[in-house]
Amino acid sequence: MDILYFPKEEEEEKEFQGITKNCKELILSLPKVKGWRTPNLYLFQRFWCQPKEIQAIISAQTHFEAHDSDVIIATIPKSGTTWLKALVFAIVNRRRFDVNSIDHPLLRSNPHDLVPFLEYKVYADNQVPNLSNLDSPRLFASHVPYTSNCKVVCICRNPFDTFVSIWHFMTNIRPNNLGPFSLEEAFDMYCMGQVGYGPYWDHMLGYWKESLNSPQKVMFLKYEDLKEDVNLQVTRLAEFLGCLFSAQEKRDHVVEDITKLCSFQNMKNLEVNKDGKSILNFDNKGLFRKGEVGDWVNLLSEEMVERLSQIMDEKLAGTGLEFPNILKS
Repeated sequence: MDILYFPKEEEEEKEFQGITKNCKELILSLPKVKGWRTPNLYLFQRFWCQPKEIQAIISAQTHFEAHDSDVIIATIPKSGTTWLKALVFAIVNRRRFDVNSIDHPLLRSNPHDLVPFLEYKVYADNQVPNLSNLDSPRLFASHVPYTSNCKVVCICRNPFDTFVSIWHFMTNIRPNNLGPFSLEEAFDMYCMGQVGYGPYWDHMLGYWKESLNSPQKVMFLKYEDLKEDVNLQVTRLAEFLGCLFSAQEKRDHVVEDITKLCSFQNMKNLEVNKDGKSILNFDNKGLFRKGEVGDWVNLLSEEMVERLSQIMDEKLAGTGLEFPNILKS
C-alpha cells in the first residue's frame, strides 16, 4: 500500500498558492503521495504531478493549438532535456543564426529560455499567451506524456542514470521544511513510479510506441546513443525535422560545429548557464552536473540495481525497447 503524506495546513496553503478554486477542488480529489520537493504529488491523467503543473497542463491542453511546423521536445526530467533543446534550436535556426557567431543565442541565453516548457513557462501562472505571431518553426518543450499531434522529438535515458540525476538534483532543491528524504526512500518511490511525471516506464513507452506507429511525427532518441555518436544523431535529427544538411554544409563541418556549440562542457562553462533561473526558481548551474553514462555505479547498491533491473525487464518485455550493455558500464 502506498504511504500517504499529509502536509501541515501552512504547507498546503503554500502548495496551492496561485491555484484556482476549481483546479484546487479537482486536485484534492486525486490520489496523492509524498512529494520529492513539494509536500505532495497527485495522480493526474495516470501520472504524478505537482499542483501548479496540473493547472498549467490543463491550460495547455485547453488552449494550445499546434501547427504542423511546430516541434515539441518531450522528456522525462533529467534525461537530457537541456542538451536536446540546444541541439534542436541550433539545427533548425542554423541559417538564421551562424553556428560560429560569437553572438549566437545559445551563447547568451539558456536553452530553456529559447525552447520554453509549455507547463513551466508558456502556460504557467494562469497565463494564456497569444502564440500566433511567433516565428516558424515554433519550438516548445514538455515533460507531459504523449498528447501532441505536431512533430515531437523525445529523448529517454537509462533508468539507473535517470534516477541518480533526479536524486542529485532534488537533493539540492528540496526545501528544509519538508524534512529529510533518504536515498532509499527516494529509490523506493521511483521504483513504484512515484516521481514527477512518472511512472518512468509508462512515460517512456508512450513515446516509444508513438514513434513506431508514426515515425514521421515522433522521433525517439536514447541519451546513450547521443553520447556515443552525437554527429550521427544530429544528422538524423535534421532529417526528421525537415532541414537536412547540404553537401556544402557537411564539407564545411557544420554538423561538428553544432555538436561543439551544444556540448555539455561548452554549455556548462558559459556564464549564462552559471547564473540566473530559466526554469521556475531553479538555478541554471544546477542543470549541469556530469552528463555521464554509467554514473549510477557510484550511488546504487547491488540490491537496488537488481530491483530496478527486474522492474524494467518486466515493463519493457515485448516492446522492443532496450538499453543494452547498461549494466556493463
